[in-house]
Amino acid sequence: MSRNMIGNFNHNIDAKGRVIIPAKLRDSLGRQFVMTIGFEDCIYLYSLEEWDKLAEKLRALGNKTDLARQIKRLFQANACDSEFDSQGRTLIPQSFREELDLGKEVVIVGNGEKAEIWSKETWEKTFNKPEFSKENLKKMLETSDLEFNF
Repeated sequence: MSRNMIGNFNHNIDAKGRVIIPAKLRDSLGRQFVMTIGFEDCIYLYSLEEWDKLAEKLRALGNKTDLARQIKRLFQANACDSEFDSQGRTLIPQSFREELDLGKEVVIVGNGEKAEIWSKETWEKTFNKPEFSKENLKKMLETSDLEFNF
């Protein structure tokens, strides 16, 4: 079972499109992992174990609806096998960098079963919104159907 990924790290993409992934996250991802574009404007990084779990959920969606087919395409058509070099770097495909408008500065986030790579600008715009303040999130959680005790 892979370890829960946590933390928030600022890094730079080098001129060749490589970024260093923090050691804490590399340990959970393993040397080889899967990179894909997800729902938010960021890159998802999955250990092979977690990717297999996601792939099974995608298979379970079937192919009967447009929504199911599009969700499967979103994750699988954009996915690529990735690995770390000896310095803990991984190459972000040019197509990902262009689609997500990744500049030099990125934020790498541990988010449970996966890690995420965000452009610094997108991360700040997304998470500095008033609706995502701690107080508002707590209020939304209290009135939602989600069961979460903290």
